[in-house]
Amino acid sequence: MFRGFDDLTLARWMSQTLGQLHGGLWRMSHPLVGACRLAAMVAHERQIWHQRLVTAPPDYPSTECCRAPLLPMVTRDVLEAGLVCLHCNETAVAFEDIADKNVAESLARWAEGYSTIHSVAHWDDDRREAHENFDEVFEQAALDSEQQLSHLGLVLAPPLVEHFPTVIWEDQDECLQVRSEDIVT
Repeated sequence: MFRGFDDLTLARWMSQTLGQLHGGLWRMSHPLVGACRLAAMVAHERQIWHQRLVTAPPDYPSTECCRAPLLPMVTRDVLEAGLVCLHCNETAVAFEDIADKNVAESLARWAEGYSTIHSVAHWDDDRREAHENFDEVFEQAALDSEQQLSHLGLVLAPPLVEHFPTVIWEDQDECLQVRSEDIVT
């Protein structure tokens, strides 16, 4: 749909959507965030924000990665990738640049624990066969993932909204077959 928009219409839509998202903590699976991600991909391809067709809402500083308005996403890869840019999927804020060190430490502990849970989905055949009942281990990892992703959205990500105009948090894990509907908030 967004590919059919001319540049000005797309820029206006993006700016208005940023205004609607402002000040909130949003699940990655929210329909408005999903539409914004799709539009952001098209806008990034066309370099809409470089054209300065519209003014982004004033609370959104430009990112260094692609010069689009800062719309950070907290994902399970926060230790390696920092806060990810919604527009270009690059690092928008390096992990070590997260201003609130208490939040950063909590996110680091969470990411380290989550990587252990997530790794179950990527066990090789030898490791799977070595376990008596891999299906039970996988199911437990999925349940643990649900709890940890919920903790991310309810406890760890909200303080980031004090430092950014909007924050998006990952609420699913395809590898463990955890859907956003499985995450209780």
